[in-house]
Amino acid sequence: MADFRVDQAAGLRRLLGGGQQLQVITFVAGCDGVGRSVAVANIGVALARLGKEVLIIDEHGPGDDIASTFGMTAKFDLLNVVQREMPLSQVLLQPMLGLRVLPAARAARKLGRLSLPQQQTLLDAMSGLERPIDVILVDASMAHPNGFSPFGLVSQEAVVVLSGSSASITEAYSLIKKVSHAFSRKHFRILVNKVRSQSDARSIFENIAQVAAQRGVARLDYAGAIPLDEALRQSAQLCRPVLVQAPNSLAAAAFRDIASDMLYWQRSECEAGGVGQFMQQLLHLSQRITPRVLRA
Repeated sequence: MADFRVDQAAGLRRLLGGGQQLQVITFVAGCDGVGRSVAVANIGVALARLGKEVLIIDEHGPGDDIASTFGMTAKFDLLNVVQREMPLSQVLLQPMLGLRVLPAARAARKLGRLSLPQQQTLLDAMSGLERPIDVILVDASMAHPNGFSPFGLVSQEAVVVLSGSSASITEAYSLIKKVSHAFSRKHFRILVNKVRSQSDARSIFENIAQVAAQRGVARLDYAGAIPLDEALRQSAQLCRPVLVQAPNSLAAAAFRDIASDMLYWQRSECEAGGVGQFMQQLLHLSQRITPRVLRA
């Protein structure tokens, strides 16, 4: 009943509100197994329940994608739209009111090689979305041909998801260092997942932030922490977000807190013009960056 009331209130805000500036947040990870996609899915649910129109752009293929966290199957890709094989409406998935998922694994890898007509097709499709978008969450792939997702370079916020393991922390710092040196991105946020306590998460963040600052690599801000929670494991087995399966769990509460905080993060100039202008900036950058070998 509580969930129904939350969704009903969010639906009313969605009908009465709107017109706010677009926000784009890209989530990245230095290694597998840190729970990045699960975090993106649950934050998307939390934002939708706050009355926001959310679009998740997923750079991962079947089996490792956002759709599977909702028990859905992505049959098509944004590239099908770019190649004029089908409309965007047939590619988009909608697991719940206010939340849409756009599979884009194939399209993301070809952004820098699209012809002018293909670029225009992409712009027209994204600008013509049936409902305005308030927040875009990007679940970025680690295997982009340019070494880092163009979404992560254009969006105001890049959130690095890591866990409490030493290997995860090392790989996250390595990623930050590589992207800082190769693309001059000097600001990231850190989301600490699978930790036993908030104090452990804070300690992990402060250590990596101090090293990054001392070496002039980047400025890191704290995005929050998700506790180790049996409810998360059970929800994953059922292919349901923990906010849906176990809304009263500690993990669900943490995701809600992070989503609420995100709404107050700063927007960039390219996001001020909405989805159309953001996509123009994305294509502009994608056509100009060249693949390179990133060295730590």
